Amino acid sequence: MSWRIGVDIGGTFIDFCALETGSGRVETIKVLTTPDAPGRELLAGLDLLNERHAVPPQEIVSFVHGTTVGINTIIQRKGSRLGLITTAGFEDVIELARLRMPDMYSLFCARPEQLIPRDRVFGVGGRILSDGSIAEPLDRDALAEAVAKLRARGVDGVIVSFLHAYRNHAHEAEARALIAELAPELFVFSTSEVWPVIREYERTTTAILNGYVHPRVCGYLEALEEALSSRAVPAGPMLTKSNGGVMNAATGKRACVNMLLSGTASGVIGAAYLAEQAGARNILTLDIGGTSADLALIIEGQPQFGTGEVVGDFPLYVPSVSVTSIGAGGGSIAWADAFGVLKVGPESAGSTPGPACYGRGGARATVTDAMATCGFLGHTALAYDQIGMRRDLAQKVVGEVAAMLGRSAEATAEAIIAIAVSEMFVEVNKLVARYGVDLRDFALMPFGGAGPMLGCFLARELGIPRVLVPRRPGVVSALGGLIADLKGDFIQSVFAAAEPASLPQLRAALAQLKRDGLAWIREDQRFTGPVVEALSADMRYHGQSFEIEVQLAEGWLAEGDLAAICAAFHRQHLAIYDFNDEAAEVQIVNLRLVVTGATPRPELAPASEAVDEVAVPARSITVWLDGAEREIALFHREALRCGQHFSGPAVVAQEDTTICIPAGFEAKVDAFLNLHLILREGA
Repeated sequence: MSWRIGVDIGGTFIDFCALETGSGRVETIKVLTTPDAPGRELLAGLDLLNERHAVPPQEIVSFVHGTTVGINTIIQRKGSRLGLITTAGFEDVIELARLRMPDMYSLFCARPEQLIPRDRVFGVGGRILSDGSIAEPLDRDALAEAVAKLRARGVDGVIVSFLHAYRNHAHEAEARALIAELAPELFVFSTSEVWPVIREYERTTTAILNGYVHPRVCGYLEALEEALSSRAVPAGPMLTKSNGGVMNAATGKRACVNMLLSGTASGVIGAAYLAEQAGARNILTLDIGGTSADLALIIEGQPQFGTGEVVGDFPLYVPSVSVTSIGAGGGSIAWADAFGVLKVGPESAGSTPGPACYGRGGARATVTDAMATCGFLGHTALAYDQIGMRRDLAQKVVGEVAAMLGRSAEATAEAIIAIAVSEMFVEVNKLVARYGVDLRDFALMPFGGAGPMLGCFLARELGIPRVLVPRRPGVVSALGGLIADLKGDFIQSVFAAAEPASLPQLRAALAQLKRDGLAWIREDQRFTGPVVEALSADMRYHGQSFEIEVQLAEGWLAEGDLAAICAAFHRQHLAIYDFNDEAAEVQIVNLRLVVTGATPRPELAPASEAVDEVAVPARSITVWLDGAEREIALFHREALRCGQHFSGPAVVAQEDTTICIPAGFEAKVDAFLNLHLILREGA
């Protein structure tokens, strides 16, 4: 026997999903995180998997791990002390950014403080032109002087960003070598190494993010490797990436920026897999953990990707699954402002102390406490028996907020839930506007520990007619990591007109991308199976400021079929903007190549027998719902069988979450034991 393990660390729990490769058996658990001792929860989870489900660490052949250490480092601003060396005259690139304010409508809006202050930015002589030719040699004396000043300022590492290095990285390579010679104790990252793309700000800020999290990510990964070794796990750790793929830990120690959004991305990958099994093509995912709610769209079975996702206060320009995150999770704290207005989040109780109802010392009301006060929680063991449920403590802290508002505890709890849902409602509308889709054609898939608690309430507000709850919604992100493919993104800026004279340059760029991609997957990742390559280009009309990504067939470049390339761009431009100009000059700014090595997917067996009967509830419970106290049915998820159905209002309790179903929903169990909740018209 052998096992493949997927792990996802959230703000409150670390989730484990274990797949037995021979039988296809899937086992899952949750363990509370230990912020004061990172890695201890991992060992506790491995021990618990073995104790409860006979998963010996020695039989783990694949271990895929998603972590929030990178993004938390940026959000908390606890990263490395960096210096920046750039081309003389361009010292203010990161300060100027794109001359945009975070909120253009606020008179009090201010730009975030940069990760590298101006006194640790130095310009040095040397100039590479836009065509890649060297106009001035690198000023090595000025570079040596800058390094000496940075060492005096106590930096941990240096970022090197020279003008037009995406076209010719000779000066950056020379600078890296000289810094390593003069200051071997400093780590160095160059922009051409991290993400060699046109535009100085985007290239520089991506390299800065990579360097900022580098020491903490390296330390974390080394501790992870030691932890697995201490349990004699033979598999080396793999890491989930922002682009929905995975990479090995050795690559992750240098390419840290690629794993900043790893947990949220793997959740969408897991959701897409489960949606396909359930026969759903268009999905709005709702991943709610203890700290945040993450929203994403799956359109025609495909997760949506993009660049420019915001990490902390800074845009991330490496490709990533498009996810919108807000500070509205199960642990989000409810509070009243100076005017007596009820607010929820973004501060979270996390796992320490956690919501008051966990009985771990929490003293402030959270969304989870509101759900417990309304009576939805506490009817079965939570988080695989990892925590108890103290409804009396939840009522106490919610009651304190209620006293400030002059309302009952139950009415306040329902208001807390409504505010959390309304915050998600606003973000969903933004997401829908960005992609121009009609939510009536979508199903909502809630997952994470708190997603199923709030999913139906959000669907009801949005008018989404169908909610799809997976069999194990609490560990979808861990499952996503387990099934994610090896995936590497490569880019080369070409800035060429779509005309015959550009074909040699485009073909040479593609050949280099293919060499880089093949070296990455074969040599760095040691993958020996079939490799799939996907080519695309960032294209625009001459005079436009920004590009759109267009999928290309590799044969078009080989055959010189520029008409096909331009036609694909015109179609994409029309689809996005409802406008195109087929007579205008087209430019190709970047070529992109994605190389993928497939990971085996688990073959989950459908139920062998189905029934057509009304499910019998375990018992009735009393809840506060829609402004009144009501008796509703309680079901246990493990007792539901394929073909069974029932009507809301109801609560479905299971080991990893609780599903709250208001009135107006009809529920049915499918062959894979997914729960389909259909909102009756007019409900």
